[in-house]
Amino acid sequence: MNLNKRELMTLGLGTVAALTLPALPAFAEGDKTAERIKTFTGGKEPTAGKVSLSTPEIAENGNTVPVSVTVDSPMSEESYVQSVLILADGNPEPGIATFNFSPMSGEAAATTRIRLAKTQNVVAVAKMNDGSFFMDKKLVKVTIGGCGG
Repeated sequence: MNLNKRELMTLGLGTVAALTLPALPAFAEGDKTAERIKTFTGGKEPTAGKVSLSTPEIAENGNTVPVSVTVDSPMSEESYVQSVLILADGNPEPGIATFNFSPMSGEAAATTRIRLAKTQNVVAVAKMNDGSFFMDKKLVKVTIGGCGG
């Protein structure tokens, strides 16, 4: 078997690509997101309610997706939100941000812009001072060039 220089280069580059492909970061699986939530909640199951997550239904640019979260709480010494975890289950690393609050915060609300790799769920989990957890989830469709697909 005689290989010319071009075939030998192609074979070598193909081998290098095949060997390095498994080392590339994979997109976060639901298991990775569920594990992050479990770590945040200490194993407790968050319930729906109190958390209001606001995201666009369709994001024309996945690089800057606006996200707002508010938690219904009196923010008093007796009842307040300690922290809110934002996750994106389709990103290579699902953890996006954690916002910490205290009764002196006045309200439990935060706004930011996040980067989404593809169409995926954005999840917000709130930790209350009494040890309870609440969550909200929204699907964000990320389009390329604003084509809506």
